[in-house]
Amino acid sequence: MEGADAWLEPVRIIIQSSFRLDPEKWREFVSAKSNMATLSRFINGPDYLHLFHYLQPEPGLCASPSLPSGIHTKVLCVSKTVQEALPKENSGKFLRMREFIGGEALRTLISLTEEVTWPLLSRAESSNRWALGVAKDALKVLERQKSTALVLKAQVEGHTFLPPPDALCHQDDLDFLQRGCSVIQGVGFQENNSSGHELLQEHSPNSLHLHENNNFDTSYPVNHCSDLYDNSSHVDQIEQKLSAVHLVHACEETVVEWVELVSDFLQQDWSEQPLDQLKPVPSEEFAFWRNRLKNLLFIQNQLMSPKAQQMTSILQAADSVYWTALQDLQCVVQEGVREAEDIMVNLAPVQEKLSEVLEMDFYKLRNHMAAVMEEVYLLWMRSEFYCWPSRMLVLLQEICNLFIHLSRKFLPGQKVIQVLMSEPGPVLGEIRLVIHTLQTLKLAYTQMQTQLELQNQATPSRSWTFPSHLVFIHLDTFLRRLLSIQGAHFITVRFYQLDQTILSGVNGTLLTDVVREAYQDFLVQVRVLSGCNCDPTDPEDQSFELNLDQFQAQVSDLETRLVSVLSKALEDCSEALSAIKLVKMFWFFLDRLLVQDQLPSYLNQLVEQVLTDLDQTELEFYSEREEPERFFRFHPAAAARLCWNRQLRRRAEEALRSFRTIQNLCGGLALSHLVLKRFKKIVDLLQDFRTSVRSDWSWELESECGVILNHSLIQITHPDHLEVACRYQLEALLQELRYVTREGHVELRPHTVHLLSCRDDITQKYHCLKQIVVCYNQVVGGAMEVELHLIQEHLQELEQILCELQRKTWISEGVQQQSQQVLIVHFNIREARSNMDAMRRIAHGWAELDLLQRSEDSLLESKVKDQTCRNIKTDGEQLLRLTQVNRSLYKADESSQAWKRYLDYIDDRVQDGLLQLLIRALHFLTDNMSPQVHTHLDVMPENKATCGPALFSVTLQLQETGSVFEPTIDGGLINVIKTIIRDIYGAASLIPRISLSRHGNYQVLLQQNPELCTREQEVMCRLLQMKEEAEQLRAGLNRYSHLWQSDRTAVFQEFLTYGKQLGAEAVDAERKPPSLKDFQREIQVLLTLSSEVTQLDEVILLNGWLQVDMCPFKTCLLSIILDWKHMYTHQLLESATNSLQQVTQPSADDEESLSSSTVSLTDTILLLEASGVELPEHLAAQLQ
Repeated sequence: MEGADAWLEPVRIIIQSSFRLDPEKWREFVSAKSNMATLSRFINGPDYLHLFHYLQPEPGLCASPSLPSGIHTKVLCVSKTVQEALPKENSGKFLRMREFIGGEALRTLISLTEEVTWPLLSRAESSNRWALGVAKDALKVLERQKSTALVLKAQVEGHTFLPPPDALCHQDDLDFLQRGCSVIQGVGFQENNSSGHELLQEHSPNSLHLHENNNFDTSYPVNHCSDLYDNSSHVDQIEQKLSAVHLVHACEETVVEWVELVSDFLQQDWSEQPLDQLKPVPSEEFAFWRNRLKNLLFIQNQLMSPKAQQMTSILQAADSVYWTALQDLQCVVQEGVREAEDIMVNLAPVQEKLSEVLEMDFYKLRNHMAAVMEEVYLLWMRSEFYCWPSRMLVLLQEICNLFIHLSRKFLPGQKVIQVLMSEPGPVLGEIRLVIHTLQTLKLAYTQMQTQLELQNQATPSRSWTFPSHLVFIHLDTFLRRLLSIQGAHFITVRFYQLDQTILSGVNGTLLTDVVREAYQDFLVQVRVLSGCNCDPTDPEDQSFELNLDQFQAQVSDLETRLVSVLSKALEDCSEALSAIKLVKMFWFFLDRLLVQDQLPSYLNQLVEQVLTDLDQTELEFYSEREEPERFFRFHPAAAARLCWNRQLRRRAEEALRSFRTIQNLCGGLALSHLVLKRFKKIVDLLQDFRTSVRSDWSWELESECGVILNHSLIQITHPDHLEVACRYQLEALLQELRYVTREGHVELRPHTVHLLSCRDDITQKYHCLKQIVVCYNQVVGGAMEVELHLIQEHLQELEQILCELQRKTWISEGVQQQSQQVLIVHFNIREARSNMDAMRRIAHGWAELDLLQRSEDSLLESKVKDQTCRNIKTDGEQLLRLTQVNRSLYKADESSQAWKRYLDYIDDRVQDGLLQLLIRALHFLTDNMSPQVHTHLDVMPENKATCGPALFSVTLQLQETGSVFEPTIDGGLINVIKTIIRDIYGAASLIPRISLSRHGNYQVLLQQNPELCTREQEVMCRLLQMKEEAEQLRAGLNRYSHLWQSDRTAVFQEFLTYGKQLGAEAVDAERKPPSLKDFQREIQVLLTLSSEVTQLDEVILLNGWLQVDMCPFKTCLLSIILDWKHMYTHQLLESATNSLQQVTQPSADDEESLSSSTVSLTDTILLLEASGVELPEHLAAQLQ
């Protein structure tokens, strides 16, 4: 906007002052593209006369050609006084600025004047209180303010306001002026409009004279007064005439002003804008015509208003020439309304279609281009006023601008080039879509133009005579830019193919390095191009063109390097196929002139290799045509020959395609004829061979089909084994028929046609027979001996069906029904055998069940598992149900011997399963009652080893009679084990007996089983062994029996008497009081016993499976030992107390006794402390 600074300088000064803007805010406002376009249209265009400026919170300063709605802040209106481009010099002279409050301010001012102020001043009772003429002058001022507000409001809304003359503003003045007009008519004012001026000139001196003689003499005679009165009346008449002249002149001036305003408005034509610079869109033209129609209706309403009618009456009464001008003005406005209405009505379909286009996805626009152009075509044909070439040219340019805008909105802007460094593929697809869409628009225009020309030839009508390049002047520029961008994308995508390029051959590594180096250089150029800071989709931005030219120049240098690589690689190629692959690898730049100048010699070498490949194909045909089927071992012989034939043809066609790949590059018709001649020779040879093979194949099929059609369906190869007759031949023949159908061009003879027509039926029969054979072999071959008597009737039914099938051929009917009968028999027997398998699985599954289980403390529970018993009972019910189902499937009689033998067979399986269940339970007992560590109870208990986990647990108690087990071994534990064994056998009674000929339940039967009896005896033996070890344990602990069996009082009395415990042999012992050492000896023995008992194990495992809890026994024994020790220490404590009293209260003659007592007291105290006895407090205090 540098060029617009001179125009905008006055606007800038007013806006910065009015809105108190910083210079930086103004620069931001001017630099915005939308604001630049709006300012450019205001400065250069005749259609924008007003520019409204206002402040918004987010964007800041805004500009709009129309009054914005919803703005309640200050609005600055900049208006042009001329309807043309502003001159660069002194542009401020042609600008007018107004400030007002947005929203309803003007409307409120007008309503306040009309509804409040005007009625208030017009009331007689109000105007009487005012000075003479004040109310009238105030009304005139208010009317002028209202007129000014209406003018501004109309300008704000984009309307043309026709201001009425001031003389028509007041009713009193209007009545006075109308009387003056009638006076004028009486004196012949109507003859000439200039007479009024003469009259004005004639009487002006008198009027001036009257106003100058204000100080006349009042003492004139009466006749003088009468003359003066007549003169005053004449003056009033003259004043009326002068006012009427002023009224007519005011109306005439108003007519002139109206004509200028309406003419200026009507001269505004949308097609006369500088469209090459502004690039409008259709919505702006739609808004122009909508506002134009609205303004014309507004003008028409003003011309039909009462004031305008009064003005018309005045001009008509005065016979003014402007009355005709006013009538012409009304006609022009009416014609303008008709034109605008016609254009709006016919533009509506175009607007509706473009609105649909704006709402749809860009991917769908291409399919609606013809519809848009068709609406434009219909607009041209239907509208009376829009069929001007200039207007249609503008509309088409606007449609092009709209699609340019949509295309730029669809494309990602700067990312169009930035994606070259990442993934150009998706963006390239979008660019292609835009180009195709815009080209479709041009094509639709051409079609409509052609249609108009054809219609003009048939019936003369208007056609589009304007040049097409003017229509697409902006679109073509945009398309050229898109094609340039697309070319850059094409180059980038093609060069990216070099990323994984690896060349083979002698110099493959070196050439690959050169290609990769060129590729890296290309990435540098792509990085530079993608880094340009511009919008490539903007055709007016020329910086992208400069960067693109530099990019293309660098790409040309890289292509020169790649040509040298391609030339060297072609020299190293020894086969045509590898050379062609190499050419395809570098195909993206082979259309360059530089490449085409250097490649002909290498391309001729490729042609020679193509001819060599064709010669090798011909040589292989002659050498391998006798036995070609060895290459296709899994095909029929004839099909293998044809496959080999097609393979050779594909090789020849591949060689021809290789030649056609480079045909346009090498040129030369003679070379092309040579290659085509070689190819045609090979094709003819292969065609003759293929025809011969098809003929032979046709006769072979005829013979084989005749044999198959008359052959029987089934055959018995060896006893009780059935097979489908000639099934291998049939499968091979059906396979050949599939190949024949796929191959085509093979003549089908009668038998072949017959078999082929019923191929589906034969195939279905074959599958049915296979099912019959499989079912029969399964029924007969898988039958058990006990089952044969039950299925005897079913076997007879199958034999009858087989006899019928042996009499039928492959073209017979009824195989499907017989197949259904066999399937029903097979299904019943298969279900029965499946049920038998299920019963076997149930019986076998019992061997995995656990009747016994350990509790949470790892000990064995005293009964069998309830869940296992429930499962066994459920299995028994299932067995009964399955036997009944099988009886119905076999259709067996319950009283027949065959069915009883069948049940006995099931009964044996059940018995075996229960046997394994009980063996598993007893085996669990024997395994867990096995002695793991054999201990000898003659050693000390602390030396016994323990093992776990235990199976049962007992507690060793110490009672008056000695040590006892709780529960007892003989009564409690043995009874528990016997109960468990009895429950194990009881599990067999949960299954009801299956057999009808055998009596008793399974428990009674299994109790007599030798193996179970052996297991049971083994458990009882383990129980006796454990009992012996338990007795040995009790015997080993009896060495402490004297502690609980002896009388402590008697023993202690002997000790106090003899100083020791007397044995049975010491009858006549010497009485001797115990010494301190004797006490120490006895206490030490007790302390040793206490330590020994403490070291006994708390738990002992007998025979590896019985856990003995020793804690109660140890606790009770330690308590007894403590009582023994307390008896000795209590005696010592009393002795110490007595000795202490002797020491604290000695007599004079007992000095020697006191000394010995002191020594004895000290030893006693030390012995008590060593024995763990705590001295009483009084004794300890005395000792201190």
